[in-house]
Amino acid sequence: MHTSFYQQLVEIDGALFEGFLVLFFALLLARLAPLPREMQPLIWFGHLAKQLAAKVNRPERSPSQQATAGFLAMMLLLFPFWAIITFLLELAAFPWFFEFLVLYLCLTDAGFSQVADEIAKALKRGDNASAKKLLQPWVVRDTDSLSEIGLAKATIEKLATAPIYGTASTIFFFAIAGAPLVLAVRMLKQLELSWPPIQPKYQHFCSTVNGVSIILLAIPAWLWSLSLAIQGGPKAFAKLFRAPKNHHAIRGYVLSVNLVASILRIELGGPQKFAGVRINVDKLCYGPQPTCDDITPAIKLTSRACAIWFSFIIILPLLWASLRWLQSL
Repeated sequence: MHTSFYQQLVEIDGALFEGFLVLFFALLLARLAPLPREMQPLIWFGHLAKQLAAKVNRPERSPSQQATAGFLAMMLLLFPFWAIITFLLELAAFPWFFEFLVLYLCLTDAGFSQVADEIAKALKRGDNASAKKLLQPWVVRDTDSLSEIGLAKATIEKLATAPIYGTASTIFFFAIAGAPLVLAVRMLKQLELSWPPIQPKYQHFCSTVNGVSIILLAIPAWLWSLSLAIQGGPKAFAKLFRAPKNHHAIRGYVLSVNLVASILRIELGGPQKFAGVRINVDKLCYGPQPTCDDITPAIKLTSRACAIWFSFIIILPLLWASLRWLQSL
């Protein structure tokens, strides 16, 4: 009986358990030892995207021409890199190692909790300059003119939204189609971060990237919000089905930011500057404006939500193995 059980696990479900292990250790390493931002290939890819946009995005053109240029730029950047990496994955002698590497490199924002903690410490010392320097590489908004409140808001909002295209989307898309799909979605998201549609000059150029990104990340975004709402009780659950209206370019993230503001009883949102241009974003008011003291509770809230996702990676294979064992009786 035991031999039959172990044979089933190895012969029939070996690839499934291998996938769980690869995903678990990639997530664990990304949290414990994140790759420095300047060494991340996706950041280099983002710089390349910005350089290409500077050459082909012409604001004086009609909206349809800008959108067409953005679509062609997306295809030029996305398809060749994705195809080459996917091809190498297929040819690799140890595909599990390359899958692990791809997942680890796609989890670029997993280490932001550590950065957020450093930002909170800098703000407590009254060192706003250091806090701005720490935050700037992680956000697309301008940070130069941010006050302590503005820095606290930006940090908490980043904590609330980064796991949507980090932990949540990695687990979700790896479960559907493996590392190639995770890579494609993450590269698409990096293009959106490089061409932020909330900035007027990218509004039309990034319309295709933004639209596809919102559609692809809709389910991971809702599931991530669910893992936040679990910690907030019935009122938070109710908010899962009543997302507030807000700026069209950030509608994919409003739900999670709204939940964090509600659970922590603080105010988030409000006007933001992008490349010197002020953009009106509605405020999400559930209490006073945040200070540096609110960053640590936000870290704990989002870390617990990530722990919920981690627990599924551990529980699901154990449940599957239990079913196989019962089947072998």
